[in-house]
Formats: sequence, structure tokens, C-alpha cells
Amino acid sequence: MSRPGILIVDDEPLSLETLVRILDEEFEVRTATHPADAERILEEEWIQVVISDQRMPEMSGVEFLARVRERWPDLARIIISGYTDAEDIIDGINRGGIHQYITKPWHPDNLLLIVRNACRLVQLQRENALLALEMKMTAQALEQRIAQQRERLKRNFRLDGIVRSPDSPINGVCDQIARIAPYDIPVLLTGESGTGKELFARALHYNSPRADKPFVAENTGAMPDQLLESELFGHEKGAFTGAVSPRVGLFEQADGGTIFLDEIGEVSTAFQVKLLRVLQEQEVRPLGANRRRKVNVRVVAATNRDLEREIRAGRFREDLYYRLAGVRIHLPPLRERSMDIVPIARHILDAAQRDFVKPVEGFTQEALDCMRRYAWPGNVRELQNEIQRVLVLAPGPMLGADLLDPRILRAGPHVGTGLTAVPGVGERAVSLKERVEALESSVLRETLIRHRWNKTQAADELGLSRVGLRAKLERYGLLSSGDEGSAEGGG
Repeated sequence: MSRPGILIVDDEPLSLETLVRILDEEFEVRTATHPADAERILEEEWIQVVISDQRMPEMSGVEFLARVRERWPDLARIIISGYTDAEDIIDGINRGGIHQYITKPWHPDNLLLIVRNACRLVQLQRENALLALEMKMTAQALEQRIAQQRERLKRNFRLDGIVRSPDSPINGVCDQIARIAPYDIPVLLTGESGTGKELFARALHYNSPRADKPFVAENTGAMPDQLLESELFGHEKGAFTGAVSPRVGLFEQADGGTIFLDEIGEVSTAFQVKLLRVLQEQEVRPLGANRRRKVNVRVVAATNRDLEREIRAGRFREDLYYRLAGVRIHLPPLRERSMDIVPIARHILDAAQRDFVKPVEGFTQEALDCMRRYAWPGNVRELQNEIQRVLVLAPGPMLGADLLDPRILRAGPHVGTGLTAVPGVGERAVSLKERVEALESSVLRETLIRHRWNKTQAADELGLSRVGLRAKLERYGLLSSGDEGSAEGGG
């Protein structure tokens, strides 16, 4: 590590020699007998402390250090003088910005201590300036990074970027959101679990004038009232057991932006009163606080319940409902938009490959057909879970139907809505024979797919002969092309 640079300016050689002898062991010492020589040294070398004698023929030490102060203001300036007049000292401090005024005679140890402190002061000032510059650059970089992230979010949640087929019922939903996004009106999203209500809430936010402000989300049905009140409205230190520090609630965090209240139909009637007041007054009072705080948020709520039925049953306040449902948008379940299953599945697979770092070529056509036939009672969330599971289990580059869960393979061309629904049942009245045949057809298809259409293995599992299995396949139209000439164990 280089030693600090010291410049000593004195027209008396003996005095210079004495100062150099004392300081040379600890500092990098340069000397000058004239102010002009001293300034040339300052221009060429890194000096931290200038020590000047007061009495010099060309100019006084105070005058010289005043010139130094103008050109090199970051240096520490020390003057040595035999005069102890108070006016001289004050003049030196004011004109030359003197760090230390040393009077003769001085003690070597005291001189060393003064110079060390001066060097340390210069170093700290330099570090402080660099830190201030770094903080400024960091703040600018952070602002730029936040702006880039906001732009990326806006791109990710563009309405034309929501994955769907050209003839999807979701097109109407996107049209509604595009029309209402610019206006500060509360929105209630309804639909079954897993239909993407938070996705559309974010799309609503990032296509609105509030897009540059925060979007915060909370599942309001997942916690008791006190915890939910603390989460949404905040609390002061000591407001309740465990409140060891104050907390800013989500309403305040979302100030200027959007708050998404998911599962709003699960909120207790007692908490509904508190929430209604916040929506009416546009202000919150944290737990344990004496004063209310104004907030400016747009509220988007979501539920899988029929809130109008809940109102009639006395479980949901009608006045809160109308506060939330400025505009009501219904998201259709996946079974009502089977045309979206394939594009959504491929989109989910692309994301899963990146997350799991496991590249594959894609789905087989048979796998896509099976997914399209299935009802997906868990909607997009269930589809996502299934695709991630299939990707993890896949032994090769293609994701075949044999990897799908048996419940998906058993699905027929027309499906019911429940997990145990019988294929072909639910849309019209059918006879017992038709129900049995629909179930038998789905079991045959699921077994053959699992065995990759190896009829010998399928027949063994089902307890049928090869001839009996073939007869049933012909009956239900499950024979694939080329079956007539296939080998004994082939598909």
C-alpha cells in the first residue's frame, strides 16, 4: 500500500531537513523552497497534505495556502508559524482554509499526530465523495432497472399476449378489460378456481394509467380476521402479541396502484364491515394507530362463489358487493374453451422447460388429443401441474399420452364436470347401456395408451383374450390404421 504524500514548503533548508527527517519514515515526503515549485509538484503528483511555513520571501504561507485551496480544495493544509497572534491564526483559517495552525517551537510527536490526522481526514473525505458518487450511480441504475422491469411486466401482461386460440371465449374478456382498464372503477372477477383470475387482474393493472405504480395481491380467504386486518391495513408496534415492529399494510403499499383481493367471498361478515369502510372512505387505520391514513388504490376482487346467492343467504353484505362489483367480469372454465387447451399447454411447457432446465421436443398428437378431451376441473392450474409432472417423468424428447394421469386418459369426447364424472354423461339423458358403453370405451382407451397400444399387455391387464379385445376395439372404433396387419404384440 502506497504511503500518503506530504509536501513541505519552506525557504529555510535547515527547517526543511528537520521536517523531512521526522516525517520521512511514515510518509512520502516532497519539498519545495518556493511556492512556484510547490505548485508544479502539486500538478504532477498525488499529494494529500501541504505543510507551509508562514514567513517566506515571495508570499506568506497563508497567501500560498489560499492559492492551494482554490486549485486543490481537497488537500489538507497546515501552516507553521512563530507568531501566535490570534488575528493571524483567524486570518489563516479563514483565507487559507487551514486544517491546523502549528506554532513554533513544535514537538515531533505532536507534529506526527497532526499530519496523521490530516491524512486520515483527506482519505475519509475522498471515500465519502466516492461513496456519494457510487450511491448516485446506484440510484440511477436502480431507477433504470425498475423502469426496465416495469416495461417487461407491461409486455408480459399485454392483452394480446394472453395465450388463447383465435376463436376463444377469452377474447370477449380481453375486450372488456381493454375498455375498462383506463377508468378508475372497481372490478369483480368471477370464475372457478384456477381460471386465471390473478393473471387478468394483473393485465387490468398493467393496461391502466396505474401501470407504473405497485400491484399487490392477497388471498383474503387464507387467514383469520386479525391477521388479515394487519396484512391489509398494517399495525403499530405492540398492537398485539407478536407485533414487535410496525408494519405497513398492503393498502398503503399499493398507494397509487392496484390491490387484488382474491377469494373475497371467503371473508367473514365482521371483516366485511371494516373493508367496506376502507373502500368508502379511501383511508385505513393500522391496528394500534390513532390516526387514519389516506390511500388511493384501485380494487380488483375475485371469487369463485356466487356472491348474489351469498347475499341472499346473509353471508355477504350487499353494500360491499356493489362497492366491489363496479364492473363484473366472468372467466369461463377451461372445459368451456377446449380450443385453448393446446396453445396453453404448449405455453406452459415452454416455461416449465426453462424452470426445470429440461428441454424436450414437445407433445405427441395423441397426448394433445387426450388433454383436449379432458374436462380439467382444476382449470389452468391443474393443467400446469399435470404438464410439469409429465415433463419431469418423461424419459425421452417427446411427451406421450402414456405419461398422462389415467383420469385424463379415461376422458371421452364429451365430459362431465367432476373428478369422477362418467364420459358421455351429464349433457343429456342417456340409458344405462349407453353409460356402461361410454365407461367401457374410456377404460379401453386409457389402458391401451398406458401400454402404448400393445394389445397383448392391455388384454392381459383387462382379463380379455386378444380376440375379445379386438372385438371391443372394433365396436368402439378404437382400432388405429394398420391394425389388421400388425404383429402379435404390436399396437
